[in-house]
Amino acid sequence: MTERTRVVIAGAGPVGGVLAYRLAEMGIDVVLVEPTSYPAEDMRASTFHPPTLEMMEKLGVIDDMLADGLKAPIYQYRNRASGHVISLDMGDIADKTPYPYRLQCEQYKLARILTGRLATHKHGRVLFSHRLLSFEQDNDGVNVHVESPLGIEHFRADYLIGADGASSTVRKWLEVEFDGFTYPERFLTLSTDYPIHDHYNGLANVSYMSDATEWCVLLRVPKLWRVLVPSQLDESEEDLLSDAKKTAVFGGLVPDGAGITTYHRTIYRVHQRVARNFRRGRVILVGDAAHLNNPLGGFGMNSGIHDAWNLADKLGNIMLNNGNADALLDHYERQRKTVANEFVQAQTIKNKQAMEAPSDGGPSLQEQQMDKLAADLDMRRDYMMNQAMFRSLDREREIA
Repeated sequence: MTERTRVVIAGAGPVGGVLAYRLAEMGIDVVLVEPTSYPAEDMRASTFHPPTLEMMEKLGVIDDMLADGLKAPIYQYRNRASGHVISLDMGDIADKTPYPYRLQCEQYKLARILTGRLATHKHGRVLFSHRLLSFEQDNDGVNVHVESPLGIEHFRADYLIGADGASSTVRKWLEVEFDGFTYPERFLTLSTDYPIHDHYNGLANVSYMSDATEWCVLLRVPKLWRVLVPSQLDESEEDLLSDAKKTAVFGGLVPDGAGITTYHRTIYRVHQRVARNFRRGRVILVGDAAHLNNPLGGFGMNSGIHDAWNLADKLGNIMLNNGNADALLDHYERQRKTVANEFVQAQTIKNKQAMEAPSDGGPSLQEQQMDKLAADLDMRRDYMMNQAMFRSLDREREIA
């Protein structure tokens, strides 16, 4: 037996969830399939930028997110060796957005909000513990085959969307090249409920720390501090997950690294990649299935949500207003692929290079540039509009 629906989305993370719930709210029948039994409580993205928050307001979920998140209007660049601090206040762009801050809220919380709403929506279905197996498309639709705990289920849809992450099954079935590179070092993320802020004067909820020998990122979410550090090339997985490594990382931040208790220790391979195609026929890629970048700046999840928002507009036009499908979906690909290459890839690479800027013991070139920026309102506003991702959406709108 084959079930008919308008859209099948593989992947119930925040990107797939945003797309599925927005389509359902438009009155378009959608089935969201996810191989796990529930959105995993993991150490992935946690920063929501202002334009993403504006989208969440339109989607009707902003109050839930604000209730379960932590506002971060100020972010800092700190030299651990010298103690030099450069603070940037997003209040400088309060005339541009009702949300002049980053919201620190783990991505699984948004995924759970959206899948919970979709599960009771008259135009939505959520199928956890269901894994996409394969699909075939023709001129009129896509046959999608999904493995459930009890057998194989079949769907006939107008469109299939791959929101299934970096190792996307959809992208692999499409045989789309994933151009780019993988950094030789890995990133380690640790979390603790220890009050790191007690040891620093005015530590912001988003702080980038560097010195002549090492850099790290401190991100605070409502109940935890998250610490991101790069690995050395000769460190094994066992070394990175060890108590000795934990003690060394936190020993560089607080007096007693050995006394710190962690709740997560996660190793990531870090990529800079963009799919050669974002669509083939009626099968379309969004989020990490389409592009990957390093986490510095918090652009990955946000750009994926921006993919979903753009694609929902296009699919709504096609299915509700008889819009030209090929023209609209080609436009989606041009817009979002260009943004992925020109903004997300370029800016995240630049952010990583800035954190790694060498120093002879005094202020690094990056610190000197940030000091100049902090002293100039116009430069600060321009920098924040870029880092807050307004510029990437401006660029999207420019692309015909």
